Amino acid sequence: MKTSLPLLNAMVAFEAAARNGGLTAASQELNIAQSAVSRHVANLERQLAVPLFTRRGNQVALTKEGSTLAEAIRDGLGAIKHAVERLQTPDRDTFVVGCSYELAQMWLMPRFDRVVSHIPDGQVMLLTSNEYTDFDQPNVALSLRFGRPEDWPGLAATRLFDGEWFPVCSPAFLERYPEIRSEDPQVFLNVPLLHLMKSAGDSWQSWIGTEVNLSGPRFTSYLSMMDEAVAGRGAALAWTGFVDKQLRLDQLVRLSSKARRHRNSFHIVTRTKTSTATRAIVQALVDSVMLYR
Repeated sequence: MKTSLPLLNAMVAFEAAARNGGLTAASQELNIAQSAVSRHVANLERQLAVPLFTRRGNQVALTKEGSTLAEAIRDGLGAIKHAVERLQTPDRDTFVVGCSYELAQMWLMPRFDRVVSHIPDGQVMLLTSNEYTDFDQPNVALSLRFGRPEDWPGLAATRLFDGEWFPVCSPAFLERYPEIRSEDPQVFLNVPLLHLMKSAGDSWQSWIGTEVNLSGPRFTSYLSMMDEAVAGRGAALAWTGFVDKQLRLDQLVRLSSKARRHRNSFHIVTRTKTSTATRAIVQALVDSVMLYR
């Protein structure tokens, strides 16, 4: 295995660059020089004999091969992280909440005090993973998931909000392209667009109604894409609940009163038999949906 796999440092540097959408952001996260990240990525490309990024000036975008490798590394590192966390299992009294990383950052964290306030001494642990099977562990009291109740047989699901998505941009971007404040999706054909690589149907091709390969940077991270949208470098497709804060602070502007609805919704998933504290937390999170809008 040692001889067949790339060096771990190179894989970590590449995954950070892929997730953050650039070498500079990766160097800041890893606290190393950008040249070191660039060298790791170049060594990885040389060893694999495939390009992992396309480069245009200071901008980089994942190739198809790069996206495949980034996802595999992320899954592998995530499995190691969760194994370590299980080895360091907290006390039985700790209340464990499972949630994907991006949903946790964009939706749950502004409400996390509602969870902690119902647990004595605040003994709460947030377990982040994109693999819902990680939330089936007996020590997980509740988890936030995207899907339908029938996807989780033997568990109870309480709907939080629909899986809806719509276009957004920054106020400065709207000033430059006022024509996009329109219900006509075709107006987006002529403006800079930001794309999410792993989408659940929320693509610009779907919104506009075209099969044309649209230009614009691609992101594996929803957070990175929204940072670019807030910075005014393109329009993006946002999910309901994921940009409430940015909309309230006028960092982003919703560009259409209409939304496309996914067949799936966001749910709180628990055991069929739960504690009083768990039921109180579920109700508090459900109540917060309208409060924060």
